[in-house]
Order: sequence, then structure tokens, then C-alpha cells
Amino acid sequence: MSNNRRSFLKKLAGGALGAALSPSLLRASEAHITELEVLDRKFSANDRIRIAAIGMGIQGFANMRTATQVPGVELVAVCDLYDGHLTRSKELFGNNLFTTRDYQELLKRSDIDAVCIATPDHWHEKIAVEALQAGKAVYCEKPMVQHLEQGHAIINAQKKSGKTFQVGSQRVSSIITWKAKELYEQGVIGQLVMVEAFYDRQSANGAWQYSIPTDASPETIDWDRFLGDAPKRPYDPVRFFRWRNYQDYGTGMAGDLYVHLFSGLHTVLSSKGPERIFATGGLRYWKDGRDVPDVQISVLDYPETKEHPAFNMQLRCNFVDGKGGGSLVRLIGTEGIIDVGWNDVKVERHVMSSRPGYGGWDTFQTFAESEQKAYEKWYKEQYPLPESRIVEPEQMVYRTPDGYSDHLEHWANFFACMRDGKPAYEDAVFGLRAAGPSLAANVSYFGGKPVRWDAEVMKVI
Repeated sequence: MSNNRRSFLKKLAGGALGAALSPSLLRASEAHITELEVLDRKFSANDRIRIAAIGMGIQGFANMRTATQVPGVELVAVCDLYDGHLTRSKELFGNNLFTTRDYQELLKRSDIDAVCIATPDHWHEKIAVEALQAGKAVYCEKPMVQHLEQGHAIINAQKKSGKTFQVGSQRVSSIITWKAKELYEQGVIGQLVMVEAFYDRQSANGAWQYSIPTDASPETIDWDRFLGDAPKRPYDPVRFFRWRNYQDYGTGMAGDLYVHLFSGLHTVLSSKGPERIFATGGLRYWKDGRDVPDVQISVLDYPETKEHPAFNMQLRCNFVDGKGGGSLVRLIGTEGIIDVGWNDVKVERHVMSSRPGYGGWDTFQTFAESEQKAYEKWYKEQYPLPESRIVEPEQMVYRTPDGYSDHLEHWANFFACMRDGKPAYEDAVFGLRAAGPSLAANVSYFGGKPVRWDAEVMKVI
């Protein structure tokens, strides 16, 4: 980590940066541990965490590059079903790295403390449960499960094992998300009435048109093991490398992208989730054999709780964005808005243009002249103006420092929870409450009707 970034985090922890990024956001949860607390600690050889990766595709490599930046962590083994990924793993992490196509070989090793699951979605639940039963801590990529009915198996396995379990949706650990939480709880936007959120993309890679290596073949790929309990099909490298495009192995836009938005929103609001979900959309452009939409729009109803009032949410993903893509969660309140992005949070304050019950000249002029005078007198007594009133918007912007990584922060949290015995904030319950409405949106989309979700017990009604 650069000296500038380390200096920033030390100032942040000490409060030297003042209101711009208050240290209270870092103390908002006992389970939220800053990078500084982990990255500045020294560990003996006997206190090292030895991790193995199961799945070394795009996210698997990204996870291991990040995880191994945390002091006291060593990558000792990887599992993947394409030989090229195993070769590349040794090129990047050393020839001493143990490689295999069989993840159970890793679960049987007593010298492995934790595993990272970055496989296609249809393998998440099975591997996570077996890893917890084998006594391993688990970092599981989002969405936590492929199907709604699988979530409680992981929750039960986590409780029984007592091991650290964390879902890999990194914005849950971001200082930006926790700053937004602090601002919301301070009441800077008044009463929340609506949330708008989107995650759009404008590229072939963003639309999951991943590169397929020229040496892909039944000899270099373990196709039967990849299928697992998915429907049996002849070998197809397109399905293997672009698995997100197919319901047999993935969860579409909702499982890949909605879940990030739900994770961030639920952290900011301390929310357990919506109670009603309706989704629509279609396959508009990427007609390449996929059986999931490339445009998906959802409307959700959140019930009133002690943490937040009832509100509605509008959610969108679009793979032909036209503006280069991007992601945002916007909280709209009676006195302003909070925009939560990947690297910044913006607040804009506003005041309603008129007070309650005062419809303006268009309605006022329809009254008889005597009633106009009587109504105006009554209204001024009923709704007196305050002595001072903000008439111009207030704007505030909070940004992460150069080089800040919420991905590193998330991994630092995971390892700190392993060492300190504290539960991870984004544990299996949180993971299902984020994956649940995402997958319920798919149920609604393919079923063509609204879905009722019980966020308390985490089941479809």
C-alpha cells in the first residue's frame, strides 16, 4: 500500500479529516474493520492464514490478487476445470502452488484455513456447505446461491460450523457505503420516499461475451464436472466460458448486478429487504444464444420498519446503455437526495416549493374573492414560515482517496473476522437477504407476475 494511502487511513481513523469522511462511519458496525487495522498488523509464521481458491476465472484471479495483499495471508492451492487457468495460476503465484480439478482435494487438507468460492453460481451452495462442514472459513462470491431454496442450507451450515462466512459483494465494506449510512441516519434528506438504482453496461465484455481460448477442448476442460447437477449437454466451450448467459449455471443480470445494489442499499438503511417485487424487460440486443434478458427493470415495495419508512424502489440493468455504463443508488427524501456511487457519495439538499395544502395560483384563483382572503389568512396562521429558510440547494461530495480499494477492504474484513472470531457483517443471513430479492426478480420476470418475499424469514410467500 502506498504511503499516501496509508497516511490517509491513519488520518481517517484519527479524525483529522473532519466531516469530509468522519471516523464514525468506520465505527458504524462492530463487524466493520478498516484496512488500517489489518494491513498494519504483523503476523508470525505460525499465525498465517492459508487460503485456497475454488474457481480461477475473472473473479477468482481478482480475488487472489487482492487477498494476497493482506499481510499474513498465503495462497497455497487453486482448483479450476480449465487447464489454462491452472497454468496461469502458477505463472502468477508461483510454481509451488498446488493445482487440481477436484475441489474436494482442497477441503480434505488440514493445512488450508479458508477457501474462496468463485465458481459458476450453480456450484455455490454445494461447495459452501461442504467447505463449512470441513471446518474451513468461506469467502463466497455473490450471489450466495443460484436458487432461493438453497440459502438456508448455507445459513444452517455456517451456524453449525461456527466458521467465518462472508459473501463477496465488496461495496458492503466500502467507506463510501458507510458514509452514506451515516448521512442517512443523520436525517440529511428528511423522510425517505423512494429509491432509484441502476447498473448499466456498454461493452461486449460487460455483457458477458468473455474471450474463449483457442486451446479449449474436452481434453483441457472437465466438462462433466462443470455441469454438476445441471442438465446434461454435449461439450460446449461457449457455455463453459460464458456461463452467465444461461439459466442452467448463472442467475442473469439480477444475480450478477442487482445483488450489488441490494447489498449497498441494505447496508445504508439497515434494511432486511422488500416485501413485493415485479420485474419485466427482455432480450433486446445480445441475441447470441443466451436465455436471460439484457434489459431488466424491477419495481419493489419496501415495508415500514423501525429503521426506515415504507418506500418504493425502481431498479434497472441495461446492457446497451449508450452512455458507457455505470452504477448508482439514489435515495430520494423530502429534503434532499443521496447518490451512492462506487467511489463517491453526493448529497443535495432541497426544500419543497410550497407548503402543505397550498396549491398555488391555479387553484387559489378559483375561489370567490372573499374566500381567497379568508383562506390566505387561515393558511398563514396554520403554516407559518420559519424565521430563516434555505432557498438554495446545499451540495456535498465525499470521495475515496486515490488508490482506495473496497475490494481490499472487504478481504481485510474477512481475514480480521477469522482472526478475531467476530461474525462477518455480510454473513450468510445478509447474503440471502441480498440474493433473495435478486432471485425473486428473476422468478417474477420469467413467471410474468409479482412475487411476495418475506425478508424476515427469507422465503417466498
